[in-house]
Amino acid sequence: MTADYQKMVTMDSSSFVLLADYVPAIVQEIRYYSTYNFIGDRIDGYEEPCAVLTLQAARALKSVSNEMNVMGYRLKVFDAYRPAGAVKHFVLWGIEDTDIRMKPYFYPDLVKQELFMKGYIATKSSHSRGSTVDLTLLDMKTGKEVDMGSPFDFFSEVSHPDYRGITKEQYNNRMLLRNAMIRNGFDPIDCEWWHFTLKNEPFPDTYFEFPVSSAYLKRGI
Repeated sequence: MTADYQKMVTMDSSSFVLLADYVPAIVQEIRYYSTYNFIGDRIDGYEEPCAVLTLQAARALKSVSNEMNVMGYRLKVFDAYRPAGAVKHFVLWGIEDTDIRMKPYFYPDLVKQELFMKGYIATKSSHSRGSTVDLTLLDMKTGKEVDMGSPFDFFSEVSHPDYRGITKEQYNNRMLLRNAMIRNGFDPIDCEWWHFTLKNEPFPDTYFEFPVSSAYLKRGI
């Protein structure tokens, strides 16, 4: 981390909440707590498999959830707040680690360094500001994820939201999620259909370091 970036990093979790407390119907599969992610190990800072967000982002996501529930869908979250230390873990893996065991599953057509060059992995992540979420839709009738044409964290052009080399149904599913998120105050990005940041995020210039942990939030720090 640069000195200037370090000055913007804090351990203060007082403005954050457990997403499940605000969106009880949320489904959580926190990938960076598990080993099924593009690195293949649990990521630094993920002490519990729980989604944490700023209060403002959690309230906005509740509105999305309510809208989707009426249409027969639940939200499924893969990642939310991400500690700055987790981002450092990503960067060090990209620069120093020769391990590519997860390449066939997450970046089969790219070399590791391209993941940063093409914007799939950021050296300073909006997730660390606390109002960014990675998610998909779950069909309440089948109990299965909606087909989006590519899985979460699949780093390829096929995961770009506007990619048209997928079926009409898959594209429409992406737009269903995207439009609901935009209507409720979130901004998308152009390279990942699952990634959204609260437009009026409360901490646009602050990055947080505290662990993903319900116990840490309960301390009221």
